[in-house]
Amino acid sequence: MARDGESFFHLGSVTLRDQACQGTACFLARHRDPATWARAVGSTPRVHCLGRCFAAPATAAGTGHPHVQVASPRAVVLERVARGPALACAAAYRAAGGYRALERALRLGPAGIVAEIEASGLRGRGGAAFPTGRKWRAVFESETPTAYVVCNADEGDPGAYVDRYLMQDDPHSVLEGLAIAAVATGSHRGYVYVRKEYPAASAAMARSVAEAHDEGILGPHLLGEGPPLDVVVVDGQGSYVCGEETALLNALEDRRPDVRARPPYPSEHGLFGAPTVVNNVETLAAVPWIVEHGAGAYRAMGTATSPGTKVVSLSSQFRRPGLYEVELGTPVRVIVDGLGGGVTEGHLRGVLVGGPLAGILPAHLLDTPLAFDAMRAVGCEVGHGGVVALDGHTSIPELVHHVFRFGAYESCGKCTPCRVGAARIEALFAPGGPRGAAVVTEWRATVAALAETSLCGHGSGLAAFARSVMAHFGDEVDRCLG
Repeated sequence: MARDGESFFHLGSVTLRDQACQGTACFLARHRDPATWARAVGSTPRVHCLGRCFAAPATAAGTGHPHVQVASPRAVVLERVARGPALACAAAYRAAGGYRALERALRLGPAGIVAEIEASGLRGRGGAAFPTGRKWRAVFESETPTAYVVCNADEGDPGAYVDRYLMQDDPHSVLEGLAIAAVATGSHRGYVYVRKEYPAASAAMARSVAEAHDEGILGPHLLGEGPPLDVVVVDGQGSYVCGEETALLNALEDRRPDVRARPPYPSEHGLFGAPTVVNNVETLAAVPWIVEHGAGAYRAMGTATSPGTKVVSLSSQFRRPGLYEVELGTPVRVIVDGLGGGVTEGHLRGVLVGGPLAGILPAHLLDTPLAFDAMRAVGCEVGHGGVVALDGHTSIPELVHHVFRFGAYESCGKCTPCRVGAARIEALFAPGGPRGAAVVTEWRATVAALAETSLCGHGSGLAAFARSVMAHFGDEVDRCLG
């Protein structure tokens, strides 16, 4: 648990090539390589995701590339990544049609861009699923002299790795989306905040920004004719909570990355006090396609309330792990059995979708559509799109202990329910921890406090995970604690 600014940035001076991962995908796959897992849990500071969940348990020195497949009617974000990293340079990207959407955006103007994104129904792909057009309109209508656009590339949910490979293999698509957001909102400065654990992705984004400046795509005039835009790539120093947009803004301001109370929202009072759009990598990568092909083409895929496509990241326990772009509304069973081929061994008890701070989808609910409302109706989330298999090698109490160990370590410490409650639940589920009816009562009461009084999604996400455990695996937990 973080207690001061210095310790909160866990990886400020860490050399990542020597690190092994102890994130959730690696924890649930630890039986596949016990030696690597032992190395991970013995390392300090902890590393909770390296974006190599397809090869879990993973190390930073590991090589290889995930399988990439477009399984939707039309590819929105993975078309170029599926071809390989050859399009990572500006010339190849433009030859393949890149930056045509930015040209159209300049013709549409801010009001036209915002209207197109609103009509598409695009929702944030970073976890909260907030309507992107609504966020852009708030900044567009603020009519302030200064506004900012920020790409949240702090992909910290253990189990998700789509943002890493979008940045590494197709960085200009992310940059083009950011530039379109800047035109829409009157922003002349943008930031890309990349998590420390992704050095190759950070380098690729920095190269793409330099190329774009050299070729006149960015700079005093977008594409030589539009408004000015400068973009800065910033490396994080290791903090899961920086994935929360207000904590990320504090980090960009060189402040301790605590979560800010809301309101005001970033679209009103964001970076350096100015209206700010914060979108994640996959959201921005979808924007050029929407602007070029139109909102109607995007809405033709998915469902009424979950239009478009989503990239899911399947973990190493599936026979065919990798990145799959699917139409929203696709049943989870089709994803895990049809695309992923099922688990490599044993039986599938359920899947963690959207990160550890969300519900477990048990095996008997795998026919649930991967759509925002449908997943929430069963206590789960689409989230960032990580799909991590829970099989018979891990008991539910072991998983609860792991998730709350992670949650306590990554808590910013600002609110008492998260700071104290996460650590207490970690202790309750630790081997040799207290047992008895009073412990069961304390577990339930602490979860309720996390759900009702946490300042941000870190504490409430832990509570959502715990409540899904109670709903679907409550007897197993009560037997352990009682």
